[in-house]
Amino acid sequence: MVRDIERLPKRQRQQQLAAIIEENPFVTDQELTRKLKVSIQTIRLDRMELGIPELRERLKLMAEQSYDQVRSLPLHEVIGDIVDLQLDRSGISIFEIRDEHVFSRTHIARGHHLFAQANSLAVAVINDEIALTSSADIRFLRSVKLGEKCIAKAYVRSISGERSKAKVEVFSYVGEEMVFQGNFVIYRSAGTVISSEGGELHENRH
Repeated sequence: MVRDIERLPKRQRQQQLAAIIEENPFVTDQELTRKLKVSIQTIRLDRMELGIPELRERLKLMAEQSYDQVRSLPLHEVIGDIVDLQLDRSGISIFEIRDEHVFSRTHIARGHHLFAQANSLAVAVINDEIALTSSADIRFLRSVKLGEKCIAKAYVRSISGERSKAKVEVFSYVGEEMVFQGNFVIYRSAGTVISSEGGELHENRH
């Protein structure tokens, strides 16, 4: 992991910036200013000189790269933008907290939006035309504020003896800090069995 550093000459700073973004393409310009101890204008100029697009464009490029197509629900019903998806294995989505997602007085995100991002990703990662949430065990680890970006990562696990259900673990982060954790049990109509590492083992006979 790239460590926080003191002010560096331009060439070294740009090398550090490129390394940080390569390690974590979801990092924001604001987070880069804290890590590199320079102004946001300097970060933007460095990115331009290095040919590194802003976060929104990086996410768009990632989304345009090949990944599995969602089967279990329409893409527009997924809360957040899916940037990586391997059906029955894992998925990643990013959700920016905007004015309509927060309490007006505190500018803190309403919890149901964080839950909706995680829950919809847990359903989207299932390789089945019908996938429904059976149960959820969730924890909110810290408040998320206006302007922050939540990165949700989902991992599909098996449930011993349950062919019609899958366990999906979802972890949501702002930067490197975990803000939400959820364990979802998802009902799947086809009864595909998932190994503990993710991936299909076999299907029920019909």
